[in-house]
Amino acid sequence: MDKSSRNAAIAAAIILGGFGLGAFYMPTIMIAVGNYSTVAAGVVAVAFVAAFFLVFWLRARSQRSGG
Repeated sequence: MDKSSRNAAIAAAIILGGFGLGAFYMPTIMIAVGNYSTVAAGVVAVAFVAAFFLVFWLRARSQRSGG
């Protein structure tokens, strides 16, 4: 494994770990936000899933442009 692919693997592991922690606490967050508004809780859930894909899309775009 060369340095570039090792760095990419480390970055992916950190991102997945962060989102894994977020997913672990998501039910607690959803209940807390749901007490305020069920629509807001739905928005939080959709934003979490969208952020997961957005981070990897931005990373892939950055890798393609050579940055």
